[in-house]
Amino acid sequence: MARRLDYSARYPLHTTKELYAALSNRDYWDARMQEMRKYSPGNEVVRLEAGDGGIDVELHHVLPREMLPEIAQTVIRKDMVITRKESYSPFAPDEITGKYSAAIPAGPGSLGGTIRLFPTDTGCTMRFSSEAKVFIPMVGPRLEQLMLVNLVDLFRGEAEFTVQWLEEQHPTR
Repeated sequence: MARRLDYSARYPLHTTKELYAALSNRDYWDARMQEMRKYSPGNEVVRLEAGDGGIDVELHHVLPREMLPEIAQTVIRKDMVITRKESYSPFAPDEITGKYSAAIPAGPGSLGGTIRLFPTDTGCTMRFSSEAKVFIPMVGPRLEQLMLVNLVDLFRGEAEFTVQWLEEQHPTR
């Protein structure tokens, strides 16, 4: 049985256009991966394609095995390499939709979901609707919950970085 979780990152002083421009920018992604190295040492942007058709980005997160929780170490014998892909529809002022996935080679489950970026009265919000599935009897539900809890921490850290990035790009606010 899969577990689901919604998370919203709010950008109270920034528009969907500003956030979408950041998501289209290689410098943004490179700086974000540099910031995320504080939490896991091996992060890199593998690919970014941004144009009239939307945005596609592929990231690698490498977590050394010794950094993984004990329960995860029981099933993962090497450093964990997570391939994360995000895609966003072309820009639209009312709503941008997207999806993301995170995969581990020969991993015992899946993680992914949808993304919605939409304007609010004070700025914009990016909402992630996530689903985690682990196909291991007995420990599966505990690993799913662990994945979602860590995912919220990751989304929160990325949102904090993004606010800082946007403030640097638009300092008059």
